[in-house]
Amino acid sequence: MKSILTWFVHNGVAANLLMVAILVGGLITLPQLRREVFPELNPNLITVTVPYPGAAPEEVEEGIVIRVEEAIQGLEGVKEVRSVSAENVGTVNIEALEGTDMRRLLDDVKSRVDAIDTFPEEAEKAVVQEIILRSQVLSVAVSADADEASIRRLGERVRDDILALPGITQVELVNVRPYEVSIEVSEDALLRYGLTFEQVAAAVRRSSLDLPGGAIKTEGGEILLRAKGQAYRGEDFASLVVVTRPD
Repeated sequence: MKSILTWFVHNGVAANLLMVAILVGGLITLPQLRREVFPELNPNLITVTVPYPGAAPEEVEEGIVIRVEEAIQGLEGVKEVRSVSAENVGTVNIEALEGTDMRRLLDDVKSRVDAIDTFPEEAEKAVVQEIILRSQVLSVAVSADADEASIRRLGERVRDDILALPGITQVELVNVRPYEVSIEVSEDALLRYGLTFEQVAAAVRRSSLDLPGGAIKTEGGEILLRAKGQAYRGEDFASLVVVTRPD
């Protein structure tokens, strides 16, 4: 090592050429470097979550977790299975071996879990998903002297513009409240018409829908019929019919 350094000291041209080559190589590869807040990790993990409302952890283990573990037993590519039985929900974490085709393993797990027909009747539908860690690259703050709705629309436009850039796979809009329509029901009106709050809620769910109406075949082709009744704004909900009578 000492002899190499001594040779470079006595050969300045070679040392300068090596330095130039290193600088040029760095400039060429600089645009190709990935910039991340944290290094990307691949957990190779699939989770199976089954809600079981009102169940204690012991009931969740017997009715959910054990049956899921038995169903996925013997799957190729599985390294380890860990389970958590908590109140109201059971979770099974499946760690895959390095190099396993996660898409294929995910499909296999879904097929076996969907085939389980011995879950308790109160158990809800199982959610099977692959855990994917995404790395944050950039944060953009949007501010304006405007109302909340206008700022949200501006943020959505910025989000869509960024998402259209090449190389961007996901853009998330955060720190904004979701759109919401609040419907207040008069207690006097409920008593006057003999209604309950649940009946009003059911009428809103029943009326605020877009429904298919079939199809009509003509000489020029097929015409699809659709009844559009989905409400989006406050005035749309205000015009919904809650109850009708012969009078």
